[in-house]
Amino acid sequence: MTSGKGNEMTIAKAGAAEVDVAIVGAGMAGTSLATLLGKAGRKVALIDPHRVHHDEFRAEKIGADQMQLFEKLGLDKTVMPLVTPFSDLYVFRLGQFFAREKKWEYAFSYGSLINGLRDALPPQVPLTVGKVTEVSTGPDRQRLVLVDGSVINARLLVVATGYSEAVRRAIGVERIEESKAHSLSMGFDLAISPRDCTYQALTCYGRRAEDRVAYLTIFPIGNKMRANMFVYRTVAEQWTRDFRADPQKMLRELMPEISAQCGNFEVASPVEVRQVNLTTTQGHRRDGVVFIGDAFCTTCPTPGVGIGRVMIDVDQLHSVHIPRWLETPGMAVDKIDAFYDDPVKVTSDEKGMRVSFYAKRITTETGLEWRVRRLRNNTARQLMIIGRKVRHLGSRRQPGMA
Repeated sequence: MTSGKGNEMTIAKAGAAEVDVAIVGAGMAGTSLATLLGKAGRKVALIDPHRVHHDEFRAEKIGADQMQLFEKLGLDKTVMPLVTPFSDLYVFRLGQFFAREKKWEYAFSYGSLINGLRDALPPQVPLTVGKVTEVSTGPDRQRLVLVDGSVINARLLVVATGYSEAVRRAIGVERIEESKAHSLSMGFDLAISPRDCTYQALTCYGRRAEDRVAYLTIFPIGNKMRANMFVYRTVAEQWTRDFRADPQKMLRELMPEISAQCGNFEVASPVEVRQVNLTTTQGHRRDGVVFIGDAFCTTCPTPGVGIGRVMIDVDQLHSVHIPRWLETPGMAVDKIDAFYDDPVKVTSDEKGMRVSFYAKRITTETGLEWRVRRLRNNTARQLMIIGRKVRHLGSRRQPGMA
């Protein structure tokens, strides 16, 4: 028996809620999947310890290809009011202006985006606010017990808990570290306003391998300019402590070519940091349960493929696998394996891991192979910069020569 209040659900202790799919974790993956399954007429329980997602430094920008995934899933009308779109991006490489790119990107506060998705859940998919304390899985039914003693029975359990380990441990699934402390994401607000900044948005790449800086990207979110910086360092390093203590000083030294145009990098908020490990999962092929998004594997945010990878999981599950699984009795591992072996998912996960390793190596590796690669790439970029300057000079001289 269930009783609803608003868009939340509490479960009476006299009985157990019976659903087709129970989803633990109401982040981007879990909430999106619950919305799609609910609209398709499935009975869904979406479970999360908190009704309102807390402020959290995570992904803050996506590109047009990732927005197209939201459009494909019919979620774009929910997402678009929650993002700041922009399309004029200036790129700096080798300490010089490199290119002006006209392409759509979309910036957001992660917590606000997740809360917006939760607020848009269909009425038939209330959010169950509670913490899972016990999990039993099997070839037919999955049983969840919450901290208040209430019970949810489901044909399928979807674990979409991101980096959280409690439910994974309860099921007995292990997270394997492929690259510990692989990278560090840093986020902060600039004091300059979008109206006063020279550029609508910009990206400035690191110049020297020894700096271990992938790039700094600056973009508008609402009425503020937000900066994300991706570096191959750890939280414990002195460099990181120095940056958090005086980010303005270090940014002006690292990227003097854009300092003045960005208000001399005056910072208006604390520097948030997030250490990133690359991980995969072991022991996940089992009856009745499937792991998706960051609960299955994690990749580096530097290449910008994380949200796309998560939404591909959601798309393949809701459009291909779950409808097939629910057509016939049982939820044995042979059904679940079809998702993990799905060529679309496999390609997405492998690409995410591959580009995560490549981005670090091309930025920081000092072996001969990687020095040659950087030299080749930077020579080509320098020639492009020179060519652009020559063309620009020619266009300025042309009228006087006529």
